[in-house]
Amino acid sequence: MGEKTRHLGRLRRRRHVRSRVFGTPERPRLNVFRSLKHIYGQVIDDTEGHTLAAASTLDPDVREQIEGMSKVEQARVVGKLLADRALEKGVTKVVFDRAGYKYHGRVKALADGAREGGLDF
Repeated sequence: MGEKTRHLGRLRRRRHVRSRVFGTPERPRLNVFRSLKHIYGQVIDDTEGHTLAAASTLDPDVREQIEGMSKVEQARVVGKLLADRALEKGVTKVVFDRAGYKYHGRVKALADGAREGGLDF
């Protein structure tokens, strides 16, 4: 399977997931983006189109923590930080948007970290 075909398949799955997953002010959407080096998470209110909280492996306070960790461990740290930032904004319940990625590996680790941090989904 070529790289372009795999990418287009993920985008097709993403559209399918997004047709069902919608973030409201009471229960915003926790979105995940995974690149080859980094992982990003956002808590988004889709009714207003605002990002309420965000965290990634590029954040300065995360970079010093994750040095020497595997990518899965890094994703768990990002999930915990994202949960802390969301709880500061008063968000406790979210709906998980895996963005077409399999719920496996780094995506699952970020979700588990967010649950450990106090988010409910």
